[in-house]
Amino acid sequence: MKNATIVAPQPEAVEAGAEVLERGGNAVDAALACAFVQGVVDPQMSGVGGFGSMQVYMPKRGVHEILEFYALAPAAATPDMWLDKLLGQSRDGFGFVLEDNISEIGYLACCTPGSLKGYETALRDYGTFEWADLIAPAARIARDGFMIRPHMHWYWTKEQTADGQVNTRDKLAYSQTGRRVYFHEDGSLRSVGDRLVNADLAATLERVAESGGSDIFYRGEIAEQIAADFKASGGLIDLDDLAAYEVSKARPVEATYRDHRIATSPPPGSGFPMLELLRILENFDIAKMRHGGAEHVRILFEAMKRMTRDKDAHMGDPAYVEVPVERLLSDENTRAHAKSIRKGERASVERLDLSQRDTTHISVIDRDGNAVAMTHTLGSPSGAITEGLGFMYNGTMSRFDPRPGRAGSIAPRKRRASSAAPTIVFRGDEPFIVIGAPGGSYIAPTVAQGIMNMVDFDMSIHEAVSAPRIVGVSNTLDICNRITRAVEKTMREEGYTVSRSPQTYAFAALHAIRIDDGISRGAADPQRDGMAISVG
Repeated sequence: MKNATIVAPQPEAVEAGAEVLERGGNAVDAALACAFVQGVVDPQMSGVGGFGSMQVYMPKRGVHEILEFYALAPAAATPDMWLDKLLGQSRDGFGFVLEDNISEIGYLACCTPGSLKGYETALRDYGTFEWADLIAPAARIARDGFMIRPHMHWYWTKEQTADGQVNTRDKLAYSQTGRRVYFHEDGSLRSVGDRLVNADLAATLERVAESGGSDIFYRGEIAEQIAADFKASGGLIDLDDLAAYEVSKARPVEATYRDHRIATSPPPGSGFPMLELLRILENFDIAKMRHGGAEHVRILFEAMKRMTRDKDAHMGDPAYVEVPVERLLSDENTRAHAKSIRKGERASVERLDLSQRDTTHISVIDRDGNAVAMTHTLGSPSGAITEGLGFMYNGTMSRFDPRPGRAGSIAPRKRRASSAAPTIVFRGDEPFIVIGAPGGSYIAPTVAQGIMNMVDFDMSIHEAVSAPRIVGVSNTLDICNRITRAVEKTMREEGYTVSRSPQTYAFAALHAIRIDDGISRGAADPQRDGMAISVG
């Protein structure tokens, strides 16, 4: 490799990662420095109260694996605990809506977080820097403050109640810390350009740095603070949940697309649905279609619906349910889907009667060819913050299906299904694309489109990341505002329900790196506030 590159949705975090690369750190070191800062400067998207997964490729060490640090349902959770409170499901299928939104806001919404244990494991097993060194930039920014960016504020003020969900503004105001950090003294929400300071979070990060690892959070004094707060607030997480938490490692699930080998996250991650989508589309000559034209959009939509039905039926924690990945990715299954599409048959995605999600991503490649694709998140923010600690807990219990006996049903210490799909595409034996995205149920379709843009349409990295997109994870075809009105008209005339997003750049947020002739180039989705930095 002739250079190194890092890309993420937050400029401050990218700078922290790039500085590590300049100082001789590897891709994992850079990703971790970036991740810690993301938890400060995008605190509803990620943080030590969250979870995620990291694909690590280190060719000189013979390492290629997925580090999984997913959130776990508390041990006190039961399959039928909320069955009588079920109201419906979000249109995108991301979560379930319960009475009083008890699985979405407050302490009952929280699963045992895994991010800090994941970061520590990644540094121990793959990194080279000191723990405190990687945390220092995040702690400094939390103490000194940073400017609120446009996308952060847009997310805070977005209206979400039409889908039965709680607005983020209400979650920001849920705790005493939230009201102090995110609002002015007169009760008005802080605005774009205002400085946000979180001294409690800075102190927590400094304590973690000084302790030398994650034990303080899972077994030590911070664990005691967390457990006491959950007990006092009616939550389910206790000291045993924290002490029992462990990360896991898995082999990437792999498949080919147009002679490119693609490695991504296995269940409970959503890499395999992304691969299934590509495998269906491989049966069509995508390169001969007009990008964003009616034929392209129609085939994408029908393939996405079929992928979504398979995901909804089978996705779960493989420790609890069998997920038939091999069958779903098989020629027999994907060709059958393609044949159905060619015959003009229309798939239907079932949802209960009765979006953009809260995640972030990092793609990195270093000079030695080590590559990292890492997606981490709060799932959705719960609003709960333990006084004195400064970070918000995930709101992941809303992702579990309250109906017993299903792949995604609640179970004690079960990993919730994740929409993340951190992915590496190989051309021959070398990484060609390092890619991923935040965006809930929209991640798999968006990552697949990014890969297709480069493989089928030979787009540059910037073109591929910013090209118009669609998603089809329900019976409504969602299109961004750059899909032409003529195509929308055609789809409506064919009987499809179409929803046009007001956003120019919509549906998840691709952050990717493309490598050509040993030179890496990154691009951040214009939808968000990020950037890419290359280090020579």
